[in-house]
Amino acid sequence: MKVFYDNDADLSIIQSKKVAVIGYGSQGHAHALNLRESGVKDLVVGLQDNSQSKPKATQEKLKVVTPTEAAKWADVMMILVPDEKQAVLYANEIEPHTRKGQHLMFGHGFNIHYNLIRPRADMDVSLSAPKGPGHTLRNQYEQGKGIPGLIAVAQDASGTAQAVALSYSKAIGNTRAGVIETTFREETETDLFGEQAVLCGGVVELIKAGYETLVEAGYAPEMAYFECLHEVKLIVDLIYEGGIANMNYSISNTAEYGEYVSGPRVVTSETKAAMKKVLDDIQSGRFARDWVLENQAGAPSFQAMRARMNAHDIEEVGEKLRGMMQWSKSNQLVDRKRN
Repeated sequence: MKVFYDNDADLSIIQSKKVAVIGYGSQGHAHALNLRESGVKDLVVGLQDNSQSKPKATQEKLKVVTPTEAAKWADVMMILVPDEKQAVLYANEIEPHTRKGQHLMFGHGFNIHYNLIRPRADMDVSLSAPKGPGHTLRNQYEQGKGIPGLIAVAQDASGTAQAVALSYSKAIGNTRAGVIETTFREETETDLFGEQAVLCGGVVELIKAGYETLVEAGYAPEMAYFECLHEVKLIVDLIYEGGIANMNYSISNTAEYGEYVSGPRVVTSETKAAMKKVLDDIQSGRFARDWVLENQAGAPSFQAMRARMNAHDIEEVGEKLRGMMQWSKSNQLVDRKRN
């Protein structure tokens, strides 16, 4: 495994390029603002005229153009619109205006790995993927820190693709923490698996199941919220800081003993077998196919599942309790009016 740091990247490379960030969501706003503050002067944000993100970008005094205008102008384009929208956007508004020598970048390998986007052979194609949400990337950059990232090169027509990707990674702050060299396949498949089996799917379902178990047993919803959701951050912070052993050092012996005897009763060999099926769906392309078809149909199942999650009792209880904890509102990562 090769890891790159600030001294391995030449910031002047990306500073000398005309850079377009396509999209201004969680990742897009962080990339654009970090690039600007790292000295990238020729910088635009590519958004459609009716984009709800356009006022947020202009509020930050960023130059906003259409994706087509960005494609005609840029030396380097970072595509950061949602995965499910990239292929159509690229085919209709970007690809017809690409030219030899341009550098196409991605924050996630989904569309390249699954061949939903097929760039022309005389372009460079690379990946610069922060290992964390855009709001965290921005927050850490503003503190003079960074979060780890990944880089990968799918096409190196110019012979400089990796150097540009490293320079870009330095500009958004990733080389402060370390950037790992990988491939589009490895980044895509591990990222999807981590999100689905552990970080989003696994954690959310575990929280909901724990909350429901306590409430159904007659305990107060507020107690269930604190024990099964609120304290997750406290435990994860300890793990993040120094691994599982660090967390076990900090908690009580009673809690640690309960971890050993009860954890395997909840996450069983059957759970691991289910995780393997999730990975199989990712590796075979079945998940990607289903997600593409879902969006082609207008995403009815996705919207229904989102609505059910938002209507879960834990969200109502949590909103009430968070409103009582004014101290938790300082230094919030997400401000929906700005990012």
